[in-house]
Amino acid sequence: MSKLWGGRFSKKSDPLADQFSFSISYDERLARYDIEGSIAHAQMLGKCKIIPAQDAKKIIAGLKKIYAKVLSGKFKFDASQEDIHTNIQDILKKLAGPSADKLHTARSRNDQVVLDVRLYCRAEIVKMMQGITTLQKTILSFADKNKDVIIPAYTHLQAAQVVLLAHHMLAYIEMLERDKTRLQDAYKRVNSMPLGSCALSGTTLPIDRMYVAKKLGFSAVTNNSIDAVSDRDFIVETLSALSVIAMHLSRISEDLILWVTHEFNFIELDMAFCTGSSIMPHKKNPDTLELIRGTTGKIYGHLLNALNLMKALPLTYNRDMQLDKPPLFDSVDTVKQMVELLAKIFMTLKVKKDFAKKAIANESFFTVDLMEYLIRQNVSYRDAHDIVGKMVKECLDQGKKLSELSADQLKKYSPKLSTDIKKIFCAHNSINARKSLGSTNPKMVSSQLAIWKAKLNASFSI
Repeated sequence: MSKLWGGRFSKKSDPLADQFSFSISYDERLARYDIEGSIAHAQMLGKCKIIPAQDAKKIIAGLKKIYAKVLSGKFKFDASQEDIHTNIQDILKKLAGPSADKLHTARSRNDQVVLDVRLYCRAEIVKMMQGITTLQKTILSFADKNKDVIIPAYTHLQAAQVVLLAHHMLAYIEMLERDKTRLQDAYKRVNSMPLGSCALSGTTLPIDRMYVAKKLGFSAVTNNSIDAVSDRDFIVETLSALSVIAMHLSRISEDLILWVTHEFNFIELDMAFCTGSSIMPHKKNPDTLELIRGTTGKIYGHLLNALNLMKALPLTYNRDMQLDKPPLFDSVDTVKQMVELLAKIFMTLKVKKDFAKKAIANESFFTVDLMEYLIRQNVSYRDAHDIVGKMVKECLDQGKKLSELSADQLKKYSPKLSTDIKKIFCAHNSINARKSLGSTNPKMVSSQLAIWKAKLNASFSI
C-alpha cells in the first residue's frame, strides 16, 4: 500500500488509524472524474513543457485504459488503499512506469479532490434536472388526462374551495421548476475550475489553468488559491437545493397519501407501490409515498451535517473536509431515487371520478362565490362577509342548504340577494367564473398545460 505523503515518515501509521481515516470505501465513485481531471492535467503539463511530451503521452495512455475499465465496471478497487487518488496512481505506475510519478507535478490532493467533487456535482446536477423534468412530464400527462376533473382544495386541511385537479397538478410542476432553477444557480458556482491552486498558494511552475478549464468544460477558474481548496460552499448549496427538492416531493407525497385514504378516496395507487398488513388482510398501504415523506428528514440531516462540518474550520484545507462526501453522495442517490419513484407513481395513478364528484357537492365550497356576488352588487367586502357568515351559521343550525332558501328568506339577509344565487352552488360554474390570471379557470388551465408541454418538450440545456 502506497501513500502519496510517505517520504517524511519513518514509521507506519497505525492500522486502526488507517481504517478510521481511509476514504476509498466511498470516494471510489469519484474515479471517473479523478481520471478526467488527471488526463487534462497531464495534457497541460506536456503542452507547457513542464514534463517531457513522451511522459505525458504515456500517462494519458495509461489513464485512458483505467478510464475504460471504470466506465465498463471492470475496474477493481483496492480496499487497502488510502483513497481513490492513490488507487489510480498505483495502477497507473504499473501501466506507465516511472512516467506516472510525474503526473502529480503542480497539483496537490487539496485541489485535486475539490476538482473531482466539482466534476461530480456538475454531472449529477444535470442528471437531477433531467429527472425532475421527467417527473414534471408525467405529472403534466396525468393532469391532461384528467383536465375536466374538479376536486376540493383545502386550507388548514379543511374544505375550502373547488379547483380543477389539473390546476393542483400544475402547482406541483411550478414547485419542481423552481427546484430546477435552484440547481441551475448551484451549477454556476460549481462550474469553476480549482486545479492549479495546489496545496493553497499555487505553484512556481508555468502551468496553464485556463487550458485545463477549457479541456474539462469549466466556464471559469477559481480566483483565489486559498479559497479554492477550502471552499465547500458549492456542496452546501447543492445539498440545500436537494433538501428543497425533497421537501417538495414529501409535500406531493402527503397529498397523495391523503387522497388515497378511504376518507378522501380521490385516487387509486397502483399496487406496485403499496404493501399489505401482516395482520389486516384488507389493507393496501401507500408505503412508498410514506417512505419518500420520511426520507426527506435524512436529506435535511445531510445538509446540517455539511454545515456543521464547515462551521468552525480555519482556512485552508482540513481533513474534516473528507467527510463532506458521504452526505453529498447519499443525498444525490436518494433524491434521484425519490424523483424516479414519484414519476413512476404518477404514470400509473388513477382518479376515482365518482368519489371526486361527490366530494364537491358541499355548498360550503361556494361561500366566497356568494360573497363576491354581493360585492358585485356594491356591497362592501366586510358587509358581504358578515352576511354570508350569518347565512351559513343559520343554515347549519337549521339543517338547511343555502340553495334551499326562498326569496323572502334571502331578503332577510340582504335586499341584494335573489334566487338567482342558486347557480352559484355549482362546481363547474364556480371554476368557470374565475377571472384572475393564474386561477383555476378551465381556459387558463388549458393554456398553462399547453405552455408547460412546449416548455418541457423543448431541448434541455443548463
